[in-house]
Amino acid sequence: MQRYYLSAIVENHEGVLARISSLFTQRGFNIESITASETSIKEITRITITTAGDKESMIQMMKQTQKLEEIKAVFLLKATNSLMRELLLVKVAADESNRSHLREICEIYKAKIIDLSLESMVMELTGEPDKVDAFLNVLTPYQIVEMCRSGVTALERGPRTYVLQ
Repeated sequence: MQRYYLSAIVENHEGVLARISSLFTQRGFNIESITASETSIKEITRITITTAGDKESMIQMMKQTQKLEEIKAVFLLKATNSLMRELLLVKVAADESNRSHLREICEIYKAKIIDLSLESMVMELTGEPDKVDAFLNVLTPYQIVEMCRSGVTALERGPRTYVLQ
């Protein structure tokens, strides 16, 4: 199973996200993450979907997604030609004994400490999914109290790959 990042340019209508996620579910795909937001054109939304599967199934999934009425374009994002980012908020149990170690980890990964209390520290990290994974891996010896990941959002480098009409 290979991880894939799909970008869909869709009409900004209610229910579009539900129809896309339903299509993935019906075809047996698990959506690892999904992000959606308006583009520079208010009537258009960009949706980034992270999923896994084999190449043939992914091609078929893209064809099925393209058939949905509100879809303007669907394309595969290649890691070598795309900018991918994810936001992580993580709360770690922190006291005087481990606070300096956690600060050092934050400095190495360029994470921000956005909240500090006597019992915990909340850190924010933005980066490629592999960087977020590595940061969480380094934090495993510490007690992670809570965490939330935004899911991947991405753009291709260079000129626009789709044309809106």
